[in-house]
Amino acid sequence: MRAKIHRATVTRADVDYVGSITLDPLLMKAAGLLPLEQVDVLNCTNGARLTTYCIAGRPGSGEVGVNGAAALLCAPGDIVLVVAFAQLDEREIAGFSGLTVVVDGRNRVKKTLRIRASHTTKAAPRR
Repeated sequence: MRAKIHRATVTRADVDYVGSITLDPLLMKAAGLLPLEQVDVLNCTNGARLTTYCIAGRPGSGEVGVNGAAALLCAPGDIVLVVAFAQLDEREIAGFSGLTVVVDGRNRVKKTLRIRASHTTKAAPRR
């Protein structure tokens, strides 16, 4: 996990849009997400999981709009995680920290958390 927007509230679901997830650019910046970057959307309300890409909405809007076919898996008011990943080798992972952006009910940044990969990677016990 490279970056995550944690427990955002879906503000719009538009099945007639071509595709993607529209995010407030302030959320994208806080999480380090780039336009057209691939993300997974994990719906905490109904358990659905999907892969799409980010597009920037209107700054300061708090928008989390699920578009296209993905809109059939999310509804306004659903709680979602928006997650981007990175592929790292063993040398890179040692100093890597994932970023979690925690938001409030209006999709405003409450706090950010850095989780060091070295704190989550323990070798399995040998038998």
